[in-house]
Amino acid sequence: MTTIFTPARDLLSVPFTAATDFTDLADCCDRFAETLMECNEPAYKLALLGRISACLALLRPTLCEPIPAHLIEHFTVDTLPETPSYFEPDAEALCDYCQTLTQVLCQQSLLPEMEKSLRGLLCELMWMFAGELNAPRWARQHTEH
Repeated sequence: MTTIFTPARDLLSVPFTAATDFTDLADCCDRFAETLMECNEPAYKLALLGRISACLALLRPTLCEPIPAHLIEHFTVDTLPETPSYFEPDAEALCDYCQTLTQVLCQQSLLPEMEKSLRGLLCELMWMFAGELNAPRWARQHTEH
């Protein structure tokens, strides 16, 4: 079930549950973060943070589980991309960082410039987290005949 976002579709009504594929939850987090960066409405920001928190809460317990068989092809490519990384937390740590920042931002007790910086940090980490979850993991084995 891939979630397609359109301008006409309100992000606050996008359904997800514990049964939602982790790839779709990661895509939701990515889109919520993108929208959060562009948002200036306090109530909508708080609602987006709530959605991010809910997605992360569903994702966290699944991070060490094997990838479901129906998603294996999604993570298999002809050649794995080279991705130099300078900051290499594992998926569980990234999820925890995002959840902690989300909770701090939900408290609405920061100075505006601090809130803006932490919102930016949350979004950058969220994009990194979603990118890691959706990144290819295996290269196809090509045999010569």
